[in-house]
Amino acid sequence: MKAVVMAGGEGTRLRPMTASMPKPLLPVANRPIMEHVLRLLKRHGLTETVVTVQFLASLVKNYFGDGEELGMELTYANEEKPLGTAGSVKNAEEALKDDSFLVISGDALTDFDLTELIDFHRERGALVTVCLTRVPNPLEFGITIVDEDGKVERFLEKPTWGQVFSDTVNTGIYVMEPEVFDYVDPDVPVDWSGDVFPQLMKEGKPIYGYIAEGYWEDVGTHESYVKAQADVLEGKVDVDIDGFEISPGVWIAEGAEVHPDAVLRGPLYVGDYAKVEAGAELREHTVIGSNVVVKSGAFLHRAVVHDNVYIGPQSNLRGCVIGKNTDVMRAARIEDGAVIGDECLVGEESIVQGNVRVYPFKTVEAGAFVNTSVIWESRGQAHLFGARGVSGILNVEITPELAVRLAGAYATTLKKGATVTTARDHSRGARALKRAVISALQTSAIDVRDLENVPLPVARQQTARGSAGGIMIRTTPGVPDSVDIMFFDERGADLSQASQRKLDRVYARQEYRRAFPGEIGDLSFPASVFDSYTGTLLRAVDTTGVAESGLKVVVDASNGSAGLVLPSLLGRLGVDSLTINPGLDESRPTESAEARRSGLVRLGEIVASARAAFGVRFDPVGERLSLVDERGRIIEDQRALLVMLDLIAAERRSGRVALPVTTTRIAEQVAAYHGTQVEWTTTSPDDLTRVCRDDTTVFGGDGRGGFIVPEFSSVFDGTAAFVRLLGLVARTQLTLSQIDARIPQAHVLRRDLATPWAVKGLVMRRVVEEAGERFVDTTDGVRVVESDGRWVMVLPDPAEAVTHLWAEGPDDASAQALLDEWSSVVDSAGH
Repeated sequence: MKAVVMAGGEGTRLRPMTASMPKPLLPVANRPIMEHVLRLLKRHGLTETVVTVQFLASLVKNYFGDGEELGMELTYANEEKPLGTAGSVKNAEEALKDDSFLVISGDALTDFDLTELIDFHRERGALVTVCLTRVPNPLEFGITIVDEDGKVERFLEKPTWGQVFSDTVNTGIYVMEPEVFDYVDPDVPVDWSGDVFPQLMKEGKPIYGYIAEGYWEDVGTHESYVKAQADVLEGKVDVDIDGFEISPGVWIAEGAEVHPDAVLRGPLYVGDYAKVEAGAELREHTVIGSNVVVKSGAFLHRAVVHDNVYIGPQSNLRGCVIGKNTDVMRAARIEDGAVIGDECLVGEESIVQGNVRVYPFKTVEAGAFVNTSVIWESRGQAHLFGARGVSGILNVEITPELAVRLAGAYATTLKKGATVTTARDHSRGARALKRAVISALQTSAIDVRDLENVPLPVARQQTARGSAGGIMIRTTPGVPDSVDIMFFDERGADLSQASQRKLDRVYARQEYRRAFPGEIGDLSFPASVFDSYTGTLLRAVDTTGVAESGLKVVVDASNGSAGLVLPSLLGRLGVDSLTINPGLDESRPTESAEARRSGLVRLGEIVASARAAFGVRFDPVGERLSLVDERGRIIEDQRALLVMLDLIAAERRSGRVALPVTTTRIAEQVAAYHGTQVEWTTTSPDDLTRVCRDDTTVFGGDGRGGFIVPEFSSVFDGTAAFVRLLGLVARTQLTLSQIDARIPQAHVLRRDLATPWAVKGLVMRRVVEEAGERFVDTTDGVRVVESDGRWVMVLPDPAEAVTHLWAEGPDDASAQALLDEWSSVVDSAGH
């Protein structure tokens, strides 16, 4: 006997899940509903099957093919227009006219004994046997009355409660004889229960009803869809679950990684090659699809998550459905009954209320509160650029496809035939993405100079040597699973705000230039990059007295790309040096705050035992520098800024130093003592770079290990800062601890407060109102200065739902009190 699987319905009640996927392909326990149906047919020997398709037919055909993988023979009958339940089977008449056949829906989940149904049909000599079942609420179904022999006496489609005369309903599963096709007109919509069966009964034809025992769920609503998942996990329906039951009710599929410290409370299912991190909590009736990532601190209860979804840290999902390829970012909350369509972005700290529908390809902005369905708005990011270029989680937010589009947009802002310099750090992710970037640039008629793996300052310096711009890809500092795609201008500096907006517009419009075959750009690999960089650096920076000083230094390359430039540099400086951690470590392209701290402690021990003048530790891309004095004591970053400032100001005795407004005001005292003045800038590195391009600027620093040596370049450069420091120490013949001791102690404290995006503007208005008559500086954020010189600064973060506060006083207790006072102002405005 052959079977007919009806898979042509649109499933309109299940939108937005069915907006881009036919209902039979919706996964239940990570398998399409129709696959469960086909496996049931095979179990009962029905391996030759005709599938009727209409809505998104190609997706069904592509998924199941000819059925070979399931051990079945599948053929397809395609409807050009909806033909109804009987019309669609009539459309497949050619394949069914020789024998009895079984009709079953491709979107209802069941484990009925089809063999018993077929036997019943044959024993009764029926023309049609309708498979019936009993349900508590028959309103959505066709109800049926049968006599004691099973003969159907009456049908009624979708009754009201006043019309309900039975709880026995039509499941849409039938066994039929080919003669039934005589009652179905071709190429017009015809229904079995509404048109054909009443006619058969009028003529007294043998229509029987078989009341089946077992499970049946018409997956027609979001509630029934979520219920079907729970029923499979509870064992209420006899279907195959693809995976291993590692503990009662906890199913894990092949290749899935579940950390031992993740909390699992079954019954639940984790799909193949999914990854669940330590600290994540999966509760009852949760289904995780294939290749899903669940980050630490995420909480899921009765959540159904389709394939290739990213669930960010501290997110909270309850009783919801998440479509495939969707990203749910940090601390987002999705409530009971909500449905998120395919390929959406749910921003961090956003809240999607219960029963809200978000249609495919939509963005819920960070911090948004969504209580109505999102249907028409298009997907679009508010800001492409953040504080470090374009940043995001590798292969979640930053994919090869995004890298190609970004590079194509960047190329489109430049002239054909221009040259762009590309570089990366030593991570595998950066290497893979850079290849995508290079291809996009070349096919947009751009010549590429690829530096491969170099320190960030080298990439900037090489870009400034005749390129129209540059692109550097590196691991986000302190975030090993994220990357930054950094864009440079022709000077090697970060793109200006205006250039970022221009790139943003081209990217948003997707108007990418494409080269003709004869215009494809060249790819070259410059030689002697490190020698060139070192030579230029030593010509620009004063190293007088270094060779004669007999200084001994310890240099920690942190297993990063800074180590690549050190051999040629240290040899030409003629300084006695010990280099530690020089080799590249692909598995550690960045480091946590703890790892950096322990590295500095170790460096201090080596400096003290080696009796060196000082020690320096580079960050992995050679952009920033940390200091240890001759006694092995760590000089904290803010303090290191003051030490460098004191040394440079004492030698230059004039000019300006560029510092962000968050720096201690002791910097003003140090600068003024030596006859230099401070130019206060915003906290943006672009602003520091801008001031340091001026001829009168002698130094710049951000208090976080970033130093600018203007005589060499106007960007942060750890290596240039190290060479400058060597010369200064050699000439002053003072130790770093002696210099540190002559600078007054600073008492600057910092605090970060979570602030929803929606109230950031209100918070800043409240701060200005609270300032009253006090002096207010709005160079960046709002800085309020008390009459006694104490100050507090409040700055909303441009990329995260956070407000930053700094406070300075004559001692820690005073600064702490100021911080507490203004934290309460920010908190009260934010809640």
